[in-house]
Amino acid sequence: MITSYISDKAKIGKNVIIGHFCVIEEGVVIGDNVIIEHHNILKKGVVIGENTVIKSYVELREDTIIGKDCYVDSKVSSSGNCSVGNNTSLRYGTILARGVKIGNNCYLCPRVMTNNLDDEMSSIGGAHIGDNCFIGTHSVLQYGITLEEGVIIGSMAFVNKDCKKNTTYIGIPAKPIR
Repeated sequence: MITSYISDKAKIGKNVIIGHFCVIEEGVVIGDNVIIEHHNILKKGVVIGENTVIKSYVELREDTIIGKDCYVDSKVSSSGNCSVGNNTSLRYGTILARGVKIGNNCYLCPRVMTNNLDDEMSSIGGAHIGDNCFIGTHSVLQYGITLEEGVIIGSMAFVNKDCKKNTTYIGIPAKPIR
């Protein structure tokens, strides 16, 4: 009985575990020692680095790159053309808009949402998040912004402007703590 579809044009590393009811399309590259749980969709061109864990009900659309030693929690989704650095955690229900770039050693709490559409509904690309950033639960990151290295975003913040290195931001709209 076939429980998952894995394209014969996908590249699967050594010691990879793939759960039931997954779809892994052509051009997907999965590194060594990766765990992919149940009910996941990995579209064409997705790359998963070694020692990464993908929990259940995750959808990664075309050309999403996940680094090594990452944790991708249940119900995370990407719109495609996203990149996530090494040793980064994306917690439950996080949404990565097209073009989002996340650095190394970042932690995105549950239900972080990013956006890539400007006020005229034109796609201009998602947020760029530097290394060592922490994004609180239910935060929203607007299109085209940059969070420099070491930024902390408080829970439920609405971030619509660039954030400076090693600074904490809270509120709607997000402002630095002084």
